[in-house]
Amino acid sequence: MHADELLASPSLVQRLIRTQFPEWGHLPVKPVASSGTDNAIFRLGDTMAMRLPRRPSAVVQVEKEQEWLPQLAPKLPLRIPEPLARGEPDAEYPWPWSVVSWMEGDEADVGSLAASRDAALALAGFIGALQAIDSSQGPPPGEHNSYRGAALSRRTAAVQRALERCEGLIDVEAAEACWQRALAAPTWTKAPVWLHGDLLPTNLLTKHGSLHAVIDFGMLGVGDPACDLLPAWAIFEGEARTVFRDALDVDDATWVRGRGWALSWGLIALPYYIETNRVLAEVAQQTIRAVLTDDA
Repeated sequence: MHADELLASPSLVQRLIRTQFPEWGHLPVKPVASSGTDNAIFRLGDTMAMRLPRRPSAVVQVEKEQEWLPQLAPKLPLRIPEPLARGEPDAEYPWPWSVVSWMEGDEADVGSLAASRDAALALAGFIGALQAIDSSQGPPPGEHNSYRGAALSRRTAAVQRALERCEGLIDVEAAEACWQRALAAPTWTKAPVWLHGDLLPTNLLTKHGSLHAVIDFGMLGVGDPACDLLPAWAIFEGEARTVFRDALDVDDATWVRGRGWALSWGLIALPYYIETNRVLAEVAQQTIRAVLTDDA
């Protein structure tokens, strides 16, 4: 998926475990099919997973997740991964990596939660609880989370490049107009709040049809809460979208910025992943369509 990607083989991962954590060396290691883009996931035995960065920009996520997830987890209403150990780089693999708890559940399919009022309420409850946690020491937007939570204008250059690449794939004129309306919305002037930063269906797990857990906190940080309104268009539709907004009590300006965030994510992701990650490209296309329909 990326020009700077490094793929770890199962044999390399097994050796890393046996060398650094011999107490787990007898456990089987199996690669996990995932639409994730920053980390390769391997299942370790029945109760653990290994997350290994695939590219240099993802390396900083290891330390961030190790530090913050244990502090956030007790205050959240849905399960999140629990860091269990931090692996070190060696001669064959150049970056730190993590062992985390294995999260049971099914990855939410595109559209599977679209009309679910229960899922909308559960995810809004999760976001609200996350935002209520003291954020004074949290990491502000930066390269570590692709500037999630920063002002929308920070994404202008990337959006303009993406619009050019999206010619023939979407209604570029309508997308440009929607983006300009989002940029014109009042900016966030209150204290920054905690953000997951990547609330896509692929980062939600369901169990028996109900939202069960949230995974992949690589984009974690603090900033403008509009960023975490992405699910309104990437996941929900119709009444469920309204339920999601009402549960979070989102003001008009934040809603417009949130729509801009969702659009910008879709525009950037669609041409980037259209040949390499079918699932994310499909989510991106659906998100753009939902934003433009909602903005019409």
